[in-house]
Amino acid sequence: MSGFLDTLNTIIWSPALVFLCLGAGIYFTLATKFLQIRCIPDMIKQLKDGESSESGVSSFQSLMISLAGRVGVGNISGVATAIAFGGPGAVFWMWAVALLGSATSFVECTLAQVYKEKDQDTGEYRGGPAYYIEKAYKHTKAGPFMVVYGIVFAIAMILATSYFLPGIQANGVAAAVENAWGIKVGWSAIVLAGVLALIIIGGVKRIANFASLVVPFMAGAYILFAIIILFVNFNQIPEVFGMIFKSAFGAEQAFSGLLGSAIMWGVKRGIYSNEAGQGTGPQSAAAAEVSHPAKQGFVQAFAVYIDTIFVCSATAFIIISTDMYKVFENESEDGPTRYAGAIPDDVAVGPGYVQHGLDTLLNGFGPSFIAIAIAFFAFTTVLAYYYMAEVNLTYFNRWIKNKTARRALVWLLRVLLVVSVVIGATTTPGAAWALGDIGVGATAWLNIIAILFLQVPALKCLKDYTAQKKAGTDPQFDPEALGIKNAEFWVERKLAREEAAQKAIAQDSPLQGQ
Repeated sequence: MSGFLDTLNTIIWSPALVFLCLGAGIYFTLATKFLQIRCIPDMIKQLKDGESSESGVSSFQSLMISLAGRVGVGNISGVATAIAFGGPGAVFWMWAVALLGSATSFVECTLAQVYKEKDQDTGEYRGGPAYYIEKAYKHTKAGPFMVVYGIVFAIAMILATSYFLPGIQANGVAAAVENAWGIKVGWSAIVLAGVLALIIIGGVKRIANFASLVVPFMAGAYILFAIIILFVNFNQIPEVFGMIFKSAFGAEQAFSGLLGSAIMWGVKRGIYSNEAGQGTGPQSAAAAEVSHPAKQGFVQAFAVYIDTIFVCSATAFIIISTDMYKVFENESEDGPTRYAGAIPDDVAVGPGYVQHGLDTLLNGFGPSFIAIAIAFFAFTTVLAYYYMAEVNLTYFNRWIKNKTARRALVWLLRVLLVVSVVIGATTTPGAAWALGDIGVGATAWLNIIAILFLQVPALKCLKDYTAQKKAGTDPQFDPEALGIKNAEFWVERKLAREEAAQKAIAQDSPLQGQ
């Protein structure tokens, strides 16, 4: 069974998926006229000015939920692996993929806003790939097929994020804490499960509030230590950047012949880390309160930069500036060592590179800091997984008429997640790794193919936003004016705004006549 799962996992996460993500990024970059560069001011403005409501969280809170899922253990171990097998040049290609992926993220997250709806029980905004896959062609002959397509996506996402992947993250937290401080995994499991239960019971608002506090803190602290190390080794700064850029194009003699590996590992790490196009970001994007879908599209496009340009780069700078890494040929630790660095021979590829880099700042500091970073990164990732699972469960709950049955299913999901954390923290992941990766990999294929077909509404939103902004108005979304069908939430919102405006005029008119 394990052999079959490994084979299926290898097929799903093959270079074909990497090239699909890369191709989509290039296409959407051209289709949006390089919005990831020209619209950076809009991204920052929306983060600063975003508002919240009873139904929706702020743009910033939505971004933090998204980053909770994007920023994880892979930002530490994954970057180390890319450098070990692709050389420092892999970092450049990681940056390049982030730039392209930003446009893809805009498209999928704008679609999530266009086709979002209100939860019939909580009143909270719900949306994501399953919703926009179903709704975009609902009025056409393809409608029935797209419903099935959306159902398949939702099932794959629920299976991956409700049990398999949370358990794996919990296992990583428990192992890191035990290695650093000798705390038994059972105690870690109890604490994790208790804190997790308290947060997820509060719904998206509590998840958003927690993520808004923890994610900036954990990412900021990690980046801060990277900057400190970089400036402690300030004389290495030109050499670090020079090595990254030269190695990226095979011009660095020490890493000549690794150009292909640098590109492949940099591209893979960038795609897996920033998750652009993979269908994980749109769920949180739909939760935001905005006046125009493009606004949240900009915010989620910026999330790719934070994950890769800031956090992944922090890992790279810690490793390269302290010379705590090795580079292997044949993309394997068993291959010949191309570059030995200053790291001890017995340190395996992974978090150990970062630990030893941090130890150059303060001896013995590395293991504890990495344990804390992994604990925070992994725990917030579990929260993001729960939110994704709940949104996709709610997608099915729309067809269940009994409110008690709907709430029972949500509570069953919460119990399942807590159980998965306890089991995952205290046992070996086993086949859970493969099953979780298969689920998320399947959603990536389904979502990227879908947004290539469903892109038009997102591109219309971008054009409409730009036109309204040039006219000097705060962009307001009217799907009917743009010929976008099945965006019922926005049609109702427009009618509500018009009624409110008429009431305001009626109240003012008697006063004007006096």
